[in-house]
Amino acid sequence: QVQLVESGGGLVQAGYSLILSCAASGRTFSTYSMDWFRQAPGKEREFVARISQSGNSRWYADSVKGRFTISRDNHKNTVYLQMNSLKPEDTAVYYCAAGSNGMGSYLYWGQGTQVTVSS
Repeated sequence: QVQLVESGGGLVQAGYSLILSCAASGRTFSTYSMDWFRQAPGKEREFVARISQSGNSRWYADSVKGRFTISRDNHKNTVYLQMNSLKPEDTAVYYCAAGSNGMGSYLYWGQGTQVTVSS
């Protein structure tokens, strides 16, 4: 069993930065690739970024490529999302997820953290 807890959200102006954290419980954190998703009001949840178990491979949605960076620290059981040059359209609840089955389902989700970017 893995529990995920996100933190670091808040209200920022466009162009500024935030870093989100997702702390995982359990001893199996390093066995999971980790993903960040987001969901804006009235929209479906969308993929943001993924990092492999070792951290050597990363994938990004086109909408955040070049602005967001995903990283992880397996000693601290934590995955991060550094968000730079934030835009109002980045406003959403951000979730971390683990245990992908490769077909869009995940075993574990965090509760989410709100990010609001003002123009």
